[in-house]
Amino acid sequence: MIVHQGYSNLRLINPVVTLGIFDGVHLGHRFLLDCLIDRAREIRGDSVVITFQPHPRLVLESNTRGISFLSTMEEKKHLLKKMGIDHLVIIRFTRSFSRIRACDFVEKILVGEIGTKYLILGHDHHFGHQAEGDYRTIENCAVSSGFMVEQVKGFKTTEGIISSSMIREALLKGKIDDANRWLGYDFSLKGIVVEGKKIGRKIGYPTANIMPCDKFKIIPGDGVYAVEVKAGKKKMPGMLSIGNNPTVNKTAVKRSIEVNIFNFSKDIYGKKIEILFRHRIRNERKFDSTEQLARQMENDRDRAIELLG
Repeated sequence: MIVHQGYSNLRLINPVVTLGIFDGVHLGHRFLLDCLIDRAREIRGDSVVITFQPHPRLVLESNTRGISFLSTMEEKKHLLKKMGIDHLVIIRFTRSFSRIRACDFVEKILVGEIGTKYLILGHDHHFGHQAEGDYRTIENCAVSSGFMVEQVKGFKTTEGIISSSMIREALLKGKIDDANRWLGYDFSLKGIVVEGKKIGRKIGYPTANIMPCDKFKIIPGDGVYAVEVKAGKKKMPGMLSIGNNPTVNKTAVKRSIEVNIFNFSKDIYGKKIEILFRHRIRNERKFDSTEQLARQMENDRDRAIELLG
C-alpha cells in the first residue's frame, strides 16, 4: 500500500475510491472495503481510501476532553494494508478545509485531483461543509463529472449495524468480547512502561504501569482483563487492571493501567509494549486489606490462564 500525504500529483490507474474516518477499521468498514477492492479488480483500477488527519472533531470542537478513538493513524495504516488496499490518501483536515462545499470537493478534489472513476460510499456517509453532502448529492455530481457511484448497505449483526460508536461504547463498558467480535480482531493499546508505586511487587504480583502512547486512544472501562502482552518479538500472557486502585488509594486518584505479565521478571521500564485485550475477568473492587487483594489476584491469574487457553 502506498501512503500519500495530500492529493497533489497522484498517479492512479482508474481510481476506485472511498472516503471516511474508518475509526477501528471494523467489520462494517471491511464489508465496504471488500466491495471497493472487488470493483477495482473489475475495472482493472487502483483501490483508493481517502481519510483525514487530524480527526475532524479535534479541529472543529473547542473542547476535546472526552474525545477518544479506536485506532491511531499508524494502526489504521496497518489494518488497511493488511486488507490489500492499493493507496491511502491522507488529507490534512483544517478549519478552512471544513468549509469546502460538497460539490466543490467532488469536482475539484475527487475528480480534478484524484481522477475518480468509481466511488463507493457507506450507508450513512455525509461530507462537505456542515456535512451537507450525501449519496444523492454525489449521484447528481457523478452524472455531470462522468464517474460511477455506489452506496453500500451497513453490515448488520443481531445487535444492529456495526459502527465505530457502538464499539467505543462497548469498550467503555468493558464489554471486550463484543468489541473484539465487531472489530474482527483483538482491541489493543500501545504504551510506555513507567514507574509506579510497586505495590504489586510487595504482594507477589509485580505490575508494569502503562502510559498510553496516544492520548486520544480509547481506554476500556475499569476492571480486570485477561490480556496478551507484546514486548519486542515476544507475546506473553498476563492480567491487566484499569482503575483507581481503591484498596490502596484512600482518595480519588488518576486512573492507572497496570499489567502483570505471567512468568516474566525482566526490567522493561521505558520500553514500548502492546496490550491485546482478550477477555474481561471482573469489575474493579475495593478489598479490606492487601492480603485479601493478593488472594483475589491469585484467582484472577487462574481465570486469565483459563480464558487465554
